[in-house]
Amino acid sequence: MNKLLLIDDEEDVRYSLERILASEEIELATAASGEEGLKVIPKFKPDLVLMDVRMTGMTGLETLRKIRATEPKLLVILMTAYGTTQTAIEAMKLGAYDYLLKPFDIAKLKEVIANALKAARDMKQVVSYEPLLQSEDYELGVIGRSAPMQQVFKLVGQVSATDATVLITGESGTGKELVARAIYHHSNRSEQPFLAINCAAIPEQLLESELFGHERGAFTGATVQRIGKFEQCNHGTIFLDEIGDMTPATQTKILRVLQSGTFERVGGNAPMKVDVRVIAATNKPLEAAVAAKQFREDLFYRLNVVRIHLPPLRERRDDVALLVNYFSEKIAREHDGKPKSIASAASKLLEKYHWPGNVRELENAIRRAHVLAKSSAILPGDLPPEVSGATSGASVAPVSHTAGEGAITDAAALARQLFQWAKRDPKLKIIPAVERELVIQALKETNDNQVHAAKLLGITRATLRKRIDKFGIQRELSVK
Repeated sequence: MNKLLLIDDEEDVRYSLERILASEEIELATAASGEEGLKVIPKFKPDLVLMDVRMTGMTGLETLRKIRATEPKLLVILMTAYGTTQTAIEAMKLGAYDYLLKPFDIAKLKEVIANALKAARDMKQVVSYEPLLQSEDYELGVIGRSAPMQQVFKLVGQVSATDATVLITGESGTGKELVARAIYHHSNRSEQPFLAINCAAIPEQLLESELFGHERGAFTGATVQRIGKFEQCNHGTIFLDEIGDMTPATQTKILRVLQSGTFERVGGNAPMKVDVRVIAATNKPLEAAVAAKQFREDLFYRLNVVRIHLPPLRERRDDVALLVNYFSEKIAREHDGKPKSIASAASKLLEKYHWPGNVRELENAIRRAHVLAKSSAILPGDLPPEVSGATSGASVAPVSHTAGEGAITDAAALARQLFQWAKRDPKLKIIPAVERELVIQALKETNDNQVHAAKLLGITRATLRKRIDKFGIQRELSVK
């Protein structure tokens, strides 16, 4: 039974809403003012508050502030006949779950309340991640307890004490620069400079000058002599990110630095001697670039003395919980606040999503959730649509075709998502052949139990029966 508290100073409004919202699933209590509502909350313990903005005595916004101070997890929907942009913005800033204008569209009102009550249920199943990391891990920002990451840490430890050139490979967003900084942090050059250069972000005509400097008059606009990054980083470590995007001419100069420790400034003739450790990174397969004559083979072998490959996040799902905990703690420290907990439903979505943008995408998702969360817990609706599956363009983890419980779970999740998309967007049509197959699979997996099959698909039994009749599925199953 869901508990709903209605706060409104107009008796007619309370009476009307009581009739509209009366159901077997909702226990309703009312209050005629904000002050009365605040007294009812600790006794009634509502799951949701539906409250007017303009009331005699304490306003809805003032009441909301007090509710947030004492019951941060209690969701509040505000309603008013005087809708202004400022009021809406202020309400959402204060943490209102939603904002509705009178007169109500009854269907819309019921939909918003149903979604809020579901969010309240999700919030009660909160997963708290215990801090499993040492303080130095938090400072460094390299997180992982999975087997692939433990192998990365072993290599970092082995190469840090040497001056060997390191090539870090992996998809974008896996944390290649963080690993480079970890190597530097533990090396005997940790007291010397560390400079990071993104070779893909600097125009090719300027990259050579950026790395090696230039003499006055070397090219149009070179009005003064410039010291490049290699000179600035003498005795230190330089990190060359996205080295696969480097031009052939610059590749040649990098090779010379690695072979002899010398280079020449652009427009200069005098060789410069430097002692710099090079750590390079790329998200491109350099072997393929070498084969295509796009990257120098000799430079590749010079860079590839020790290779550290960072696995994508989808291959180390055991680390998602740790990373969520780390980013929550990090965001809380940045804003001098407390880290938000994660509702179990949101946690499951985070762990199931395949993260094409890897750790960087996960961090952005948690930052977004912290901004949008209306309480002390992050709910599924606070996550990006592609993670929560709230849009038809959502990215879903590949469905398992392996027999067993895992396959049923993934198939069910995909089915529910498809039907929910269609429900939210009437213009979206599921291909009949796909819909028919989903219904057949649901019936098979539940031994033809229509109640369980409907639940599996996220639709009502009546809707399931219509689908069965529409596609003639029952006859087909009985024949088989």
